Amino acid sequence: MLSCLAARIALLLALSLAATASHALTLEQARHLAVGENDERIAALAKSLERGEDGLAAFIQAMLDDTVKVAGDQVIVMKGAQATDAATGGAVALPDGAEDIINSNQMRRELEGALAALKLFSKDVAERRAAARSLADGADDSRLPLIEKALVAETDQDLLAQLNQIRATVMVSSPDAARRLDAARTLATSFSPATKTLIVDRLKPAAEGGEIDVAVRSQLEMALKAIDSRLAWGERLGVLFTGASLGSILLLVALGLAITYGLMGVINMAHGELMMIGAYATFVVQNFFRTYLPGAFDAYVVVAVPVSFLAAAGVGAVLERSVIRWLYGRPLETLLATWGISLMLMQGVRSMFGAQNVSVENPGWLSGGVQVLSNLTLPYNRIAIVIFAGLVLAAVSLLIARTRLGLFVRGVTQNRTMASCVGVNTARIDTYAFALGSGIAGLAGCALSQVGNVGPDLGQGYIVDSFMVVVLGGVGQLAGTVYAAMGLGVLNKLLEGWQGAVLAKIMVLVFIVIFIQKRPQGIFAMKGRSAEA
Repeated sequence: MLSCLAARIALLLALSLAATASHALTLEQARHLAVGENDERIAALAKSLERGEDGLAAFIQAMLDDTVKVAGDQVIVMKGAQATDAATGGAVALPDGAEDIINSNQMRRELEGALAALKLFSKDVAERRAAARSLADGADDSRLPLIEKALVAETDQDLLAQLNQIRATVMVSSPDAARRLDAARTLATSFSPATKTLIVDRLKPAAEGGEIDVAVRSQLEMALKAIDSRLAWGERLGVLFTGASLGSILLLVALGLAITYGLMGVINMAHGELMMIGAYATFVVQNFFRTYLPGAFDAYVVVAVPVSFLAAAGVGAVLERSVIRWLYGRPLETLLATWGISLMLMQGVRSMFGAQNVSVENPGWLSGGVQVLSNLTLPYNRIAIVIFAGLVLAAVSLLIARTRLGLFVRGVTQNRTMASCVGVNTARIDTYAFALGSGIAGLAGCALSQVGNVGPDLGQGYIVDSFMVVVLGGVGQLAGTVYAAMGLGVLNKLLEGWQGAVLAKIMVLVFIVIFIQKRPQGIFAMKGRSAEA
């Protein structure tokens, strides 16, 4: 009795395994995949995918690698110099006259899509996600059986949602109205611009091949509104991030000016060229690493930061000791002198590096970006600039507020005579302060080199904006500089999306003029007896 029961259980297990096991790839099936017209081969591929044949993925990969040959009825896969049978995998002798198979571009696309579909059953979650992303661009009815099998087997929730979207993308063109309606409901949860394009195509007039069922069409319209709402949030967040990125760049440029102009009262029209020197210093460091330390190229930015600071600070110190020190208290003469210096610096750079822009390459860890939404990718280089601007701001704030040099700078700027009476070397402090402001401009140039080309005219595009930031924020006020830089950056990008780049600049300038008319001291007024009410 027990032996009879055991026999029945064994039989049931065998039948169950037989029902679920994949079919092995036969020589005839391999030949249908490798030889014939495109349409015939694609149809054979679809049937093989539906059956889930063992060895199919390896054979497809071999066809994509151009290592499959045919000779008569034989289909042979080359593994190095060894010929193997396509069906059994056993070693065979390579027949004379064996010919390579030819895959057209269309056939390659089909093979790549089929291979991606088969990878949906990989044990590696990352590989399954990559397969789903690849499949999303070219899924059709032939992939539907595999997608539905993958849905049953999948355990990752994000992948399940992605596979459901792919399935709905295929089913929305189904002859069955009920399946199209179900697909339209699923597509309503999508975040993808590609899905929006698909729905817009399905909503074309019926005469042009669009949806003819009223219920399905209504559901597609609802889905389109839902997707538009989600994509709009991505666009809004993208504008805010771009504005914050621009604000961070303006902050870096204006921080140095907040010291040389805000604290020292020097109208330095060469500030943009000091920033340009920092950018070219970064270019020189990049070329040095590329030539002498190619294995450590990704670390060149870490070295370029202090080099750009020191290069710009050195030039600033020379300018202060040779020209600026004789012009304190005479703003018009300072403006004219520094404007002439800016022309000399630009011409000097043209003579050394040429008039054409030079390219500074991002290191590997600053290339690419993080995808937050389907239509919102935050570039790593701009994220790094936002963080870098915050670090520089923190360092400058600590330097001015907590160090002996900062105490001397504040003392000299508030009352030069009294500071001199208590033993402060005011001339040396002037040089230190000007060099500090110039070095911060060099750091701005280093950061700017990561988001655009570097050229002799680089500083000209930022000098006016940086002066506006300092004046709007309040002369001598670092906190005001931060608020003004971020506010102008975001406002500029919001207006660009509304009225275009040129009108946005004009509107920002008009806003600043009106604001200064109403509040001449800026966002934050200087505290003290000398501050104007």
